[in-house]
Formats: sequence, structure tokens, C-alpha cells
Amino acid sequence: MLLQIKDLHAGINGKEILRGVNLEVNAGEVHAIMGPNGTGKSTLASVIAGRELFDVTQGDVVFKGQSILEMPVEQRAREGIFLGFQYPVEIPGVSITNFMRTALNEIRKYRGLEPLSGAAFLARMEEKKKLVEIQTKLTNRSVNEGFSGGEKKKNEIFQMAMIEPTLSILDETDSGLDIDALRIVANGVNALRSADNAIVVITHYQRLLEYIVPDIVHVLYEGRIVKTGGKELALELEEKGYEWIKKEMEGR
Repeated sequence: MLLQIKDLHAGINGKEILRGVNLEVNAGEVHAIMGPNGTGKSTLASVIAGRELFDVTQGDVVFKGQSILEMPVEQRAREGIFLGFQYPVEIPGVSITNFMRTALNEIRKYRGLEPLSGAAFLARMEEKKKLVEIQTKLTNRSVNEGFSGGEKKKNEIFQMAMIEPTLSILDETDSGLDIDALRIVANGVNALRSADNAIVVITHYQRLLEYIVPDIVHVLYEGRIVKTGGKELALELEEKGYEWIKKEMEGR
């Protein structure tokens, strides 16, 4: 098992947001986590990635057989966890090319590998740029500075393609994307699916899941995963809305 979340409770400033999340993800799987606003989806993504904003009060997060709750965010990244942000940050003055070369070689160093030569790195960049239909002029700019919403999301998937993480968590990657950008981003994600990695897609809407078809869909509601099913569960949510889940919970 690649990722196992056990009875996870977490919150911020004393307010509990996650109230006992249980989740198992195997290599080769794509999971979708759906739910209304404020139910804990982004909090869950942040806790897995190691953002210190949130306090874990109970439970555990196990990645590749080891608990990672005490592991700093940069070590989790080196271990193979990638978080695609809902709102990617800008890093003025740092070109995407330099940023990616530094990140990639830090990961290689952690794993006992030699840094990529300049030629090998540039060849890898050219290969991955085609994957997400990203232009060279974009990679020469500072990270996300002045980028449109679609360009930021393409850049996130480009970074994911360059690093080739074992576990990718995409937090509302479809937010603010038009149909063309959504297709390009989804095609990039699909091209990176393999038997050796796993992808967790967090979204409100079923439309993203028309492009990135999940193996398993979970509904996160009021800090817990209350329903799990196949891709048809996303269609059911689209048809009935989240009020259906609320009523079902109240009826238990």
C-alpha cells in the first residue's frame, strides 16, 4: 500500500476540520475526493504534504510503510509526494528552468543519484513541455509571475512531469480553467499515470473526472469520508448534488 490514512483528526487554531479520515491508496490507482466547500478537502491535501499550518491531533499518515507526520515538508517531497496547489504561488526573480533544475537535482541527491547534466536536463524539459503543451517562453519566465490561471495550472503539471513523484495530490486543479486548458492539464495528468505511482484528485465537480477518470471516488463531508464508490458515484453527485449526501447522513 502506498498511502494509508488512519483516523486522521486535524484542524487550525483549535478548530477541528478533519474528524476521523480513513483512506487507502495503492500504486497504480487514481482516487478522486469530492465534497462541498469547507468540508476539509484542502486541509487533507495540506496535512499529507506536510504544511505546518494545520495541527494533527489524532491518527496517522503512512507513506510507503512509514509514518510521515513528523517528517518536514521538504523531506516528504524528496520521498515522492507532490502537491499541486489550488492557487499556485508566484516566485518573482526565479526562472522556471532554474527552479526545476534545483528541485530535480535535490531529489536526485537525496536518492543517492548524480545530478543531471545540463544537456540531459534540457532534453528532459523539452520532452515534458510537449506533454502539457507548454511554450518555451513560459519556462523562461519567473515561476508563475504574471501567469494566467490556466498557465499556472499547466506549470504545476509540468513540474509534476519533471519530478515524476510517487504520489501526486492535485487540489482543485480544474479551478478557473476553461475547456481547452482543462483538456491540456488532464491529458498531462493521464500521460503520467503508471503502475508505480498514484494520483489523488480533489475537486468539486464531475467535469474534471470526464477527462481524468478515477478508479475510486470518495465523498468527504464534514471532515469524514462518508461514501466511496466507482466513477459512477461522481455522476450521481452531479445529478443529485451534495444535499443528497446531507440528507443521507441525517437519515442514518
